[in-house]
Amino acid sequence: MTTASPQQMDLPFDSSPVRSNPVAQVRKTPAGKTGSGRRPSGGTGAAGKRSGRKSAESMAKQQREISVSEFFAKNRHLLGFDNKRKALLTTVKEAVDNSLDACEEAGILADLEIDVQQLAEDRFRVVVRDNGPGIVRQQIPNIFGKLLYGSKFHRLKMARGQQGIGISAAGMYGLITTGKPISIISRVGRNKEAHHFKVAIDTHKNRPEVSHDETVEVEWDHGTRVEIELVASFIKGRQGIGEYIEQTAIANPHARIVYRAPTGERCEYPRGVEDLPEEPREIKPHPYGIELGTLMKMLKTTESQKLGGFLQKEFSRVSGLVAKKVCAQSATTPLTWINGLDTATIEKLYNALQATKIMAPSTDCLSPIGVEAILSGLLKGVKAEFYTASTRSPAVYRGNPFQIEVGLAYGGQLGSSLVNGNGKSENAQARVIRFANRVPLLYRQSACSTFKAVLETKWSNYGVSQPRGALPQSPIIVLIHMASVWVPFTSESKEAIADYDEIRKEIKLALAETARRLGIYLRRKKKRIAYTQRRDVFTRYIHEVVESVRSMAVCDKEKLRRSLMELAERATLAADMEFDEHGKVVRKKRPDANPALADTVIVGAEDSAPEASTLFDDTTNGARRKRGAVKRPRKAARGKKRR
Repeated sequence: MTTASPQQMDLPFDSSPVRSNPVAQVRKTPAGKTGSGRRPSGGTGAAGKRSGRKSAESMAKQQREISVSEFFAKNRHLLGFDNKRKALLTTVKEAVDNSLDACEEAGILADLEIDVQQLAEDRFRVVVRDNGPGIVRQQIPNIFGKLLYGSKFHRLKMARGQQGIGISAAGMYGLITTGKPISIISRVGRNKEAHHFKVAIDTHKNRPEVSHDETVEVEWDHGTRVEIELVASFIKGRQGIGEYIEQTAIANPHARIVYRAPTGERCEYPRGVEDLPEEPREIKPHPYGIELGTLMKMLKTTESQKLGGFLQKEFSRVSGLVAKKVCAQSATTPLTWINGLDTATIEKLYNALQATKIMAPSTDCLSPIGVEAILSGLLKGVKAEFYTASTRSPAVYRGNPFQIEVGLAYGGQLGSSLVNGNGKSENAQARVIRFANRVPLLYRQSACSTFKAVLETKWSNYGVSQPRGALPQSPIIVLIHMASVWVPFTSESKEAIADYDEIRKEIKLALAETARRLGIYLRRKKKRIAYTQRRDVFTRYIHEVVESVRSMAVCDKEKLRRSLMELAERATLAADMEFDEHGKVVRKKRPDANPALADTVIVGAEDSAPEASTLFDDTTNGARRKRGAVKRPRKAARGKKRR
């Protein structure tokens, strides 16, 4: 076979008969072989031909185990590192969440210092230091250099972190983008030495690689300092670091946070309350929250030998009486040996557990923010005129206890009206702030169950305008917090809460409770404005009425004027309606408490927000004042009955 000359290869069309007719390149033979006497290859090579058929043995040699670090290194968008701006926020978020969790678990009021430094156009250094209990030297490499390593995954107890991925994933992202390992300085006590580590992650084996380990001198007695260098971008505004820290301060009023932005600005969020949140307690799994395979695994790993002891020891709310009922329905007894159970019996046992009526799990594993703390956080971070909050009773989904809290702020400096390009005013749109275990959720709002519950609430029933399928068109901030031992996030990045029916129902009930209080306030405020305008009309013509009467009859003009003024005030008593700092509706001449506005704070346009320490002081409750009380005028007696 001859090769083409360089001149022939440069031609746009090859005039060779073999090249012009591709079918002619292959000469058929009776054996189905090509002209060269070879079989057609089974694989495709570089020129589009198959490289040959592979055997099972050769394919088996290509298979190997994939570590979790290697998987997330290639799929880092699952952890919240899908773009530069979001990567910077996720890094700060993971470090702050770890610091707050450590401080609360150790019983320490948190003091956090967050410093974000810009080193180049797209290169930043994030430094977060806390005053927590610190980390022992042996655990530092594993905590920051290994994914899925932590102490919270197997505990049914409310906590910010759950999977043991966050901070180590942030360090892995920094290592991938800049080649710099994560730097940690930790000290566990005043009389202990501080240890400085530089840790990188071996993604192929999911294990830490320590490149630096020494003792250093620090000024603080205890705590941890984390430093990560990464490729990122910083932009002010919504879904940024500033908004995340602001919302964190609202949901954690017991923490003091100092934030230094890359632009040099320094923001300090002082501590709103001096009390730590109530410490949650760990509970056992509830029978309604397990699957058949989970039950089989628990039976293999339990230390109990008898079935009755296993049910009472390994599950929550299973008493001796409940264990007897479950055993009776599954054709077993509390004295049945666990190692003698077969698969069919275990399946009957599982069905009996699901069919038996068992008390809901204990709720002391939760630590909600609380009404007082929500109001304190809103007063500290939001300039409004009306504040209210509500905490629902604990509920259960899939055997996991959870609790929903809602805070609402209205009016004030939230922007009651805006001016569009045509010069016409339009109402501001409501804003939804979402939290899960005190952690702000800034992304994927439309996929979150909390946001869907806000859209489904009929705000027009409470005096708030709302377009169909949209947020209310009013200056409102809605804060929604879900506290649970296991928050059902839609992804590993923990950005949205899954849409369970039980969860959405509790959110809608809490929203309705706070919206009713807002509706009462808006109706009373509207009524006060209407009666104030009516009183203005009366007082405007009192002088002319007095002069007209004086021209027709002899009378004391001053006495008549005072009488008419008193009559106008009695007819428009609603114009004197006031709202005290405790959310109670009172009047100047007739104090009256309104229990429908409990757990509510109302601030006048010219007043300043009250101190958080005086929010729930009953001694200053304006509804209990008795001064200036005036009895209601008795109605005129009706005519006598006819005999």
